[in-house]
Amino acid sequence: MQLEMQQDTGPSANSSIFPPLTFLLRGIPGLEHNPHWLAAPVCALYLLSALGNGTVLFIILTEPSLHTPMYPLLLMLAMADLGLSTSILPTMLGVFLSSSREVSSDACFSQLFFIHAFSIMESSVILAMAFDRFVAICYPLRYNSILTNARQLQIGLAIAVRATALHIPLPFLLQRLPYHQSSVLSHSCCLYPDVMKLAHVGSRESTYAPFLVLSTMGLDLVLIVLSYAWVLRSVLGLILMKEHVRVLSTCLSHISVVLLFHTPMLALSLVSHLGLPIPAIVHSLLSFLHFLAPPVLNPMLYYMRMKEIREQVAKRLLQAQGTWGRH
Repeated sequence: MQLEMQQDTGPSANSSIFPPLTFLLRGIPGLEHNPHWLAAPVCALYLLSALGNGTVLFIILTEPSLHTPMYPLLLMLAMADLGLSTSILPTMLGVFLSSSREVSSDACFSQLFFIHAFSIMESSVILAMAFDRFVAICYPLRYNSILTNARQLQIGLAIAVRATALHIPLPFLLQRLPYHQSSVLSHSCCLYPDVMKLAHVGSRESTYAPFLVLSTMGLDLVLIVLSYAWVLRSVLGLILMKEHVRVLSTCLSHISVVLLFHTPMLALSLVSHLGLPIPAIVHSLLSFLHFLAPPVLNPMLYYMRMKEIREQVAKRLLQAQGTWGRH
């Protein structure tokens, strides 16, 4: 891939024919000249994410009693969280630890594919979890007959296909676009809307990003809200207040995950589309919150709320302690 520049024929002729050989990443605005102190917190967040999600994966895969419908979804959520944090970490550490801001266009396009694919996977899993809660509360007697093993497999395959198929065109689309001479991105990782700002795009290309957002995360959020509206309608039909509390308490972990994932995304979307005048550092922090907070906090939420997970973790720790004691 060669970097070729158009001849300057006027003030607007300031673009390259192909993507630049490298893009320049940016740290947190105002801290670009002293980013090293951010490396330790970023590494700590990743280690927490890897430990929490790795524990969830290990417990669910090795414990047969946790193979009921909700747990395969929790397994996929942990996989999406781990994939998302792993996709973001390399370039962030490059910026914060070694001040290495350059990333090749091929590596940049690959990174944004994985970041957005895992984001859509997480959004899809959260929607599937909302469906699980909807069936469990509104149709409790048919729960096992509706969410059979075969249907769980179908849901998992649909989530994987949806997450990858929608984003496979992205690297190829970005490879063929002409770009402005500037190659400076706004974040410490490669994101599709950020790269598109540097490209000369037609109406067809410019509508692809809004289509992706609306047909995935936007649609998912609408369906989640509708499912919980129906759940609330069913719960309000119960006579006893303590039954209201008991039923809704089973949804607290999932509602927390929904808010944690979608609130920063909605804030970013509003800021971007309405052109709200917020400081650049706030925009960067919202982006970090959207991509880094869920992988770290989701395992903690489910550990605190799900008794079965806590019991299995305690059991494995006691077994490990006994094994170390014998040695």
